[in-house]
Amino acid sequence: MSSINNTIAGLEFAQVGWVVPDIHAAVKFLSNALGIAGFPPPQHVQALDLDMTYYGKAVAGEWLTTQTFNGGTFIELVQPLSGQSMFHDYLTKYPAGGTQHMAFRLPISGFDRIISELREQGYEMISEVDHPIARMAFFDTYQTLGVVTEIMGITPEGWVAIKQMEKMGQG
Repeated sequence: MSSINNTIAGLEFAQVGWVVPDIHAAVKFLSNALGIAGFPPPQHVQALDLDMTYYGKAVAGEWLTTQTFNGGTFIELVQPLSGQSMFHDYLTKYPAGGTQHMAFRLPISGFDRIISELREQGYEMISEVDHPIARMAFFDTYQTLGVVTEIMGITPEGWVAIKQMEKMGQG
């Protein structure tokens, strides 16, 4: 049986996701103190608009999010607003916020294989999104890695979008 180390070893590290209590304060700190620029204004996201599941069910969850591309990696910030989601769970447990997930990407053609391997290894899927540019699955890997692991299966349209975001320095 494969281990999570073997499963994600061949994937490309793509993103660090922080859950924060105040997205504007986090952007200000990262931009001013650390020189990480390019964050666009936060967007209001609703889980139901994304058909995002939470433990297999569609539930209402809302948050603000923004991300930028810096040093070869996307940096995503999420501020939960209302409802249920893994982001709300994280901020409830850690009110000061912190690194909540790490994302790894691969072409969509390999997505189902990776998802199957993680499930076979006993990792529970917290959330799933089927978006035109990517399928995303978030696994509870807190005990193994200390964070949630996001697997992104990028569609052909998604690779084009990623290149555009990288050129703009934001996502």
